[in-house]
Amino acid sequence: MNWNVPNILTALRLLAAPGVAVMFLYFHRPWADWFALVLFISAAATDWFDGYLARAWKQTTKLGAMLDPIADKAMVVIALMVIVGYSSMSPWLVLPATVILFREVFVSGLREFLGDTAGTLKVTQLAKWKTTAQMIAIAVLFAQGVFEHYFGATTRGAVVLGHAGLWLLWIAAALTLLTGYDYFRKSIPYLKD
Repeated sequence: MNWNVPNILTALRLLAAPGVAVMFLYFHRPWADWFALVLFISAAATDWFDGYLARAWKQTTKLGAMLDPIADKAMVVIALMVIVGYSSMSPWLVLPATVILFREVFVSGLREFLGDTAGTLKVTQLAKWKTTAQMIAIAVLFAQGVFEHYFGATTRGAVVLGHAGLWLLWIAAALTLLTGYDYFRKSIPYLKD
């Protein structure tokens, strides 16, 4: 295994994913919200840096290519689980979160099933935008939790953040559906007996 800087950043992002949930186990709100927000944003930033550094320094590896999407999915899935768990279970939040979770599991299963032919499911530019949209939406929803605890859930800022977070999550869910369909369409020739 090649533990260069990009791979270390990816591994740290993978380890940070469960850390977001752990914040809510060991800290009371609003501290849990603050720590989760800072940890999530810091880890999300490494998603850009690890890829940039791997390309700039010509340090792309199979390990990094394998860990990067796992770290992204772990971050998104765990953060959404926490956000939904601490929400009022509004269908406006649960539905896009469910779409995102389903697609992430579905595409991971496709890649595992296809094995060596999974190269047909290479990450597209739209999938990168999808991940970015997911991470921004989640960060805004965590920020809403911070804002609510300091200023109240009914203040204008909390309401605006809540609506912005939901809209961003719906946009992320739409991109998630599009990329999931694209990957499924590309895999159809390999699914025939």
